[in-house]
Amino acid sequence: MKPSIRILLLAALCLLVSSAISQNNKSKAGETEIKALYDRWAKAFEARDLDDIMTLYAPGDEVVAYDISPPLQYRGKEAYRKHYSDFLSLFDGPLHVEFRDMRVVSSGDVGFLYALERVSGKMKNGQSMDMWLRATSGVQKINGKWLIVHDHISVPTDFDTGKSLLTLQP
Repeated sequence: MKPSIRILLLAALCLLVSSAISQNNKSKAGETEIKALYDRWAKAFEARDLDDIMTLYAPGDEVVAYDISPPLQYRGKEAYRKHYSDFLSLFDGPLHVEFRDMRVVSSGDVGFLYALERVSGKMKNGQSMDMWLRATSGVQKINGKWLIVHDHISVPTDFDTGKSLLTLQP
C-alpha cells in the first residue's frame, strides 16, 4: 500500500475515533445534566414548591404523564400542575423522596431516566405514607435546557385481588 493511502486511512480512522469520543462525552454530559434536573426536582418536591417543580417541565401540551392516581393520563402542563397541587395538599409537614437504582440515558437532545422512587411523609389525616414506586421519565433539551416531557409512575398490581401492592420494598 502506498504511503499516501496509509496516511489517508490513518487520518480517517483518527477522525472516526475522535467523533466517537466526542459523542460519548456529549452523552455523559447530558446524563449529568439530567441527573442534576432530578436533583432539583427532588428538592422542589420535598419543599412542596409547586412553582419550582413545574419549571422543570416542558411548556404547554408537550407534557404527558401517567401517574398512580386517576385519570388514566394527564395531558398538558396545566393538568399535571393541578394533579401535583392536589397531591401536595394531602401532606402536613415535610415530604421525603429518595431514588434507588437510578439510570440515566441520553443521546443528542433526548434522554430518559428510570428508578425506584420512595415517597414518605405525614398526611393531613394523620396517616403516614411510605411507599416505593416505579418511576420513568422522558426528557428533551428544549432551547438548550433539559425539561421533563413525560412521567410514568406506577406500582405493581396483584392480579388475583386487583389491588395495588403499596408495601413492596426493594
